Amino acid sequence: MISTFFGCVLGVASGLRHAMEPDHLAAVSTVVAEQKSARASMRFAAAWGAGHALMLLAVGGALLALRATMPRVVEDSLELGVALMLVVLGGRSLVRAARSAGAAHVHTHRESSHSHPGARAHVHAFGRALALRPLLIGIVHGTAGSGALTALAISRAPSFAAGLLFLALYGAGAALGMAALAGAAGVPLARLASGRRTGPALLAVVGALSLCTGLAWGIAAALRITA
Repeated sequence: MISTFFGCVLGVASGLRHAMEPDHLAAVSTVVAEQKSARASMRFAAAWGAGHALMLLAVGGALLALRATMPRVVEDSLELGVALMLVVLGGRSLVRAARSAGAAHVHTHRESSHSHPGARAHVHAFGRALALRPLLIGIVHGTAGSGALTALAISRAPSFAAGLLFLALYGAGAALGMAALAGAAGVPLARLASGRRTGPALLAVVGALSLCTGLAWGIAAALRITA
């Protein structure tokens, strides 16, 4: 009973730590940086957590049932996929930063003036579509991380049910950690994102971080594959 309890605590704690890894933070930050409230940031981070946990349970559960481990070359290939995703997300944020910087402008007509924020005013119209992006990001991350996590569960879990519980708690911990981080950072980030100058700057920073992280991650994965 005690060992089961500590196993559950370990699962949640490991998930919380897992959420803070550089590739996760880089990917989710490109989505959170576009939100205008802490609540929206938490919602998008929770969508990442849902996708992440879903794939951990699906892939990890299958491996647990077979008592099998994922081949190393497959793990490295999935890591390479994560790296490519980070590069794409980073490039997208950089493009959005450039467009946002040039989109907002002010027209003066005689004694009155008004501003045109460009495409940013229409972001809310695509809220449903945007919610799919963090979910898909989480799915990619969950698939890539399921191999090593399942190997850990197999080595420590006495049964299939215990292993599946560990995977579920791990996924819940990761989702909780990411949502909490997004909520804490959501208020200052929302203020920056809503600014005419600070918004594009924020997108540029998170885009550059995601791009650099993806390149470093991809080179490392490619070297392992070709070794």
